[in-house]
Amino acid sequence: MIRFKSLGSGSSGNATVIQARSGTRLVHLLVDCGLGIREVDKRLGMAGMTADMVDAIFVTHEHGDHIGSAVQLALRERIPLWMSAGTYDAIGRPDLYGLLRIACDGTDIDLGAMRVRPFTVPHDAREPLQLSVDDGAVRLGVLTDLGHITAHVLEQLSGCASLLLECNHDEAMLATGSYPPFLKRRVGGGWGHLANSAAASAAQALLAGGLKQVVAAHLSEQNNRPELAREALAGAMNCAAHDIAVADGARGSAWLTA
Repeated sequence: MIRFKSLGSGSSGNATVIQARSGTRLVHLLVDCGLGIREVDKRLGMAGMTADMVDAIFVTHEHGDHIGSAVQLALRERIPLWMSAGTYDAIGRPDLYGLLRIACDGTDIDLGAMRVRPFTVPHDAREPLQLSVDDGAVRLGVLTDLGHITAHVLEQLSGCASLLLECNHDEAMLATGSYPPFLKRRVGGGWGHLANSAAASAAQALLAGGLKQVVAAHLSEQNNRPELAREALAGAMNCAAHDIAVADGARGSAWLTA
């Protein structure tokens, strides 16, 4: 069984814990660590965890709201730190004292109780990766930063029962909002972030592959509202809006089962 919990999602910082069981032992993967280290410790505590329970960290890309205190936490707790070669270059190739692990598109990472499969996405970073996780019985997808959905993305997420999915902005709110034109172009462009409508289209496309649960993530505080993301995803998933969970910046989400 896979359980997962967002510790925080949005421009203020992103981090998600994924848990699977190997015999009597729980294995924990921290996906992104885009918060200050004290805040990470606090939110792990709120999740019933301590930092020394994290078995591996996976950083999707180098933007500050995702890399955050990942290096500091890895060094403090001696946790293996996974990222692409491009991400490692982008953060200045720090000495990780044997903790660095290089992740590649389509190459599985074996963490014992879970298998992690990274895949490339179109986003304005050096070599961004998102991922799916399975324990042999169920698959979870994490897709939180990309400008548009590709056939490769859909192929990699096919078979996921649950998906943490970026719903960054409502297109009308972005168009009429206070962002300067260059930022609107970046956010709404093909290498920026997913609109609610694009996220809904992706969810609908994955239904045939077994998708049952979608959690809206990475909502913009300025250009989106939870009810708009819920409405878009509920329409795609043929469910009620209140059945769609939303991960926010301050609280993340509850523990959920994939």
